[in-house]
Amino acid sequence: MAPSTYFLLASLLALATSQAIASDPGPLQDFCVADIHSPVKVNGFVCKDPMAVSADDFFKAANLDKPRDTMKSKVGSNVTLINVMKLPGLNTLGISLARIDYAPLGQNPPHTHPRATEILTVLEGTLHVGFVTSNTDNGNKLFAKVLNKGDVFVFPQGLIHFQFNPVHDKPAVAIAALSSQNPGAITIANAVFGSKPPISDDVLAKAFQVQKGTIDWLQAQFWENNHN
Repeated sequence: MAPSTYFLLASLLALATSQAIASDPGPLQDFCVADIHSPVKVNGFVCKDPMAVSADDFFKAANLDKPRDTMKSKVGSNVTLINVMKLPGLNTLGISLARIDYAPLGQNPPHTHPRATEILTVLEGTLHVGFVTSNTDNGNKLFAKVLNKGDVFVFPQGLIHFQFNPVHDKPAVAIAALSSQNPGAITIANAVFGSKPPISDDVLAKAFQVQKGTIDWLQAQFWENNHN
């Protein structure tokens, strides 16, 4: 076989392998209900004995039709996530779901999902949404849109994105589907200013080009998690 053919085959194999490891583990049988309490540590969860699986492993009385409390949230939102930890039947299926409630002028602040693309549908109200691209020679581009009831918007995997209810007297509700059984969430402000132990204020002052006192003030704030 010619060297060029070997190179082509090796390249195709590398590409296929990179695609295979870049997503949730795929199912090799009809289902693999997560054994949440198993001491075995794997990438995801080991399978529960199929003979012990019941319909309840694929069901959760999540009450997603009921409004969530947003009044206690400093950012004015409440995210109710249904992932594999709450619904074991999601294991290896590469999908999860969230209901997001927004108070008037509330927001789901800038954050990323390191393991998932998100598609958002507005059920009630109006939302200003957007995402920012990764670094380029021309900076970071913002893609933003105002959504109304019934509208859909996609946030690509790993990119910083947000949702904001611009209406001062009406709440909003959205449902999001995510392409991972455990998408994860990194809220930017919380991660940067609320990490434990804290990031050095010298580092952050230099990064944000502000005085250290400003960083110290930000780090002293309470950075809450609006995900439940």
